[in-house]
Amino acid sequence: MNRQHSTSWLFVGALFVLCGTLGFLQYRWIGEVSVAARERLRAALQANLEQLSQDFNSEIANTCRLLLPPGARDAETAEREMEIRYEQWKSRPALRQIVEQVGLATPHDGAPTLRILNWETGRFEDRAWPEKWQGIASRIEARTGGAPGPPEMPHGEPDLLLQSPIFPAQRPFPPMGRRELAWVIFDLDLPHIRSVILPETVERHLGSGGDLAYEVAVVSRMDPSSPPIYLSDPQAINTPRNADASIGLLDVRLEGGGRGGRGGRGRGGMDPRDRGFDGGRWQMFVRHRAGSLEAVVAQARWRNLAVTGGVLLLLVLTLTALVRFTRNAQRLAKLQMDFVAGVSHELRTPLTALYTAGHNLRGRVAHQPAQVERYGEMIQQESGRLKDLVEQVLRFASAGAGRIIQEPAPVAIGRVIEDSIEASRTMLQSSHCEVETHIAPDLPTVMGDSLALQHALQNLVTNAVKYGAGDQHWVGVTAANVNGARPEVEIRVADRGPGVPAEEQDRIFDAFYRGRRASAEQIHGAGLGLNLVKKIVEAHGGTIRLKSAPGAGAEFIVRIPAAPAGGVA
Repeated sequence: MNRQHSTSWLFVGALFVLCGTLGFLQYRWIGEVSVAARERLRAALQANLEQLSQDFNSEIANTCRLLLPPGARDAETAEREMEIRYEQWKSRPALRQIVEQVGLATPHDGAPTLRILNWETGRFEDRAWPEKWQGIASRIEARTGGAPGPPEMPHGEPDLLLQSPIFPAQRPFPPMGRRELAWVIFDLDLPHIRSVILPETVERHLGSGGDLAYEVAVVSRMDPSSPPIYLSDPQAINTPRNADASIGLLDVRLEGGGRGGRGGRGRGGMDPRDRGFDGGRWQMFVRHRAGSLEAVVAQARWRNLAVTGGVLLLLVLTLTALVRFTRNAQRLAKLQMDFVAGVSHELRTPLTALYTAGHNLRGRVAHQPAQVERYGEMIQQESGRLKDLVEQVLRFASAGAGRIIQEPAPVAIGRVIEDSIEASRTMLQSSHCEVETHIAPDLPTVMGDSLALQHALQNLVTNAVKYGAGDQHWVGVTAANVNGARPEVEIRVADRGPGVPAEEQDRIFDAFYRGRRASAEQIHGAGLGLNLVKKIVEAHGGTIRLKSAPGAGAEFIVRIPAAPAGGVA
């Protein structure tokens, strides 16, 4: 048995080591998978941002192109064509929502003149150059003055000013260096872009079911210190500092727009071959709401590790429980074998005595009255032992089938105690044991089976006689009323014997269990009595416990709930 015990625990230890190794390998593999997942999320986010930038630029560019003339012989023709195109497209709400003002700059005596489109009349009117357009005016003037190209956009020029040159209607496209006829200037409407276009575009590409998983900030590249142009979350002011990804916005090229423009332009006015998505007047920064993509991957990694650890722990617990259940089954099997051996021995003794008595009574002993009486007493005693053993086995089988008590009825505990002591009278007399009883006169009745309760109390009394009567040959039985949360009847069966060892008290109510003293002194019994007592008491809704100390005897305390107001059995 010890060898099997050691082997079982060695097996469990090996499983622990194996599970630990698997957990370590799983940790490493999940880490590698997490790195790949992070890169995949980053690549997917960057791809979404590129599509977002392309769609945003395309919407701005396509709206502006509604007014661009496809080609003209001179500036006057270009102006008339733009007025015609405005009449054609003015019913589109996006035109006046995205574009706040449209200007047409024409070179005149080395200085460009400006005409602004009147949204109400649909005609261009002469206007003075607005202060915020002075940078564009200077560059156009430099270009018409023969400079090789426009200078760089001066710092501080508004981001929302787009310009597109108008070339003469000529095929093929005029060679580089040819002067433009005029320039179309678009002043974009920032409030509408900030409140409508940007949120809709961000939601379309980064949202899911109305929930935006990222914090988005758009800032100006021309003036990074200025307040953000757009914030998806007003609290996300630090998004540009630790962003997961970024993309350029407002990289809109309108040169040669319309059907008369260059071929090969993609959506948003950019050649797909030239798109690096790192240009634009604005820069969009994106950060996951969890803090970063690294934090998202780390959370997923720990969740996976927690699930894996839980599975491994469940496996270890299952195997440990299996080993324990197996050991318990082995111990129960051993107890059952001991029970079979004990019952066989218990049956053999009375059967042998009965056989011997019957054989002797057939001979000369039959004519001797004294011997006949002695053999008759032995037959009665041994047949009683045999009857008790058979009845105990049958009750144990009935308890296993759930038939511990029959139809419950009001029972008087005082009468049950008297009947139990009377049924044990033969054993008490042969053991010269004194029984002292104290039964309270006002005991309430209990609902139960009088025969089952009698059997339980008789078992406690006979156990006290067999194991605990000691040299004093005394057994005490008391019954009293306990008033508490619910009325109960308390029955105590005590003896003054050697008591029950502390290490055996937890198992004394187990089936087939017999203590060392019972085995050593070969005290008759099958190890079923106290187990049946406990089952009978619990079937009546009560409890039983043992109070014992070495050399101080043993006392079994039974408590059974009192019956509601009713008659006495």
